[in-house]
Amino acid sequence: MRRHILISALIAAAAFGAGPAAASTRFLAFDARDRTTQALTRGVTLEVERGLFGATAVRNLFSSTSRGSASFTPGGPDAVRRTLPAGASESGVYAIVQEGDGRGLARALCPGADETWVVVGRVRAGRPMTMHAVGRWSDGQFRHCVQLNYDYRGEWATQAGNSPARDAPAAYGPN
Repeated sequence: MRRHILISALIAAAAFGAGPAAASTRFLAFDARDRTTQALTRGVTLEVERGLFGATAVRNLFSSTSRGSASFTPGGPDAVRRTLPAGASESGVYAIVQEGDGRGLARALCPGADETWVVVGRVRAGRPMTMHAVGRWSDGQFRHCVQLNYDYRGEWATQAGNSPARDAPAAYGPN
């Protein structure tokens, strides 16, 4: 009986007490590492949500050099991963939401594609990042569009609920 009470208390403490404290949202900035990445995106800031057990998910992408942002939706068809070049270890698939600047980002990364996804590895502070763009064309074929390579630049210091766009109006224009 005591064992069941103890187990229940531990589960409740983990679910209610540690949940909000362990989950966090961070804004990690990256600079383009090569000419292709520089031409397409320059620098980017990713809104990364870290879950209770350390798993990360990319929610949004902000341009670090001009006004612009795109939202991501996690998941996509398995064919997206199968399209990656041999040796690619990235596995986090995100659909680019086709609203606002997301439509422009999708067209820039995969011109002519009907749908576009990005495939990202684990996003960590202090580490370089590689992102692949994969598109699906009107004939139903999935094609690898581009590989983007970034070097870690730093992390935005934000107040709760703020995004980099609110903290750095000079970089993003008037808000």
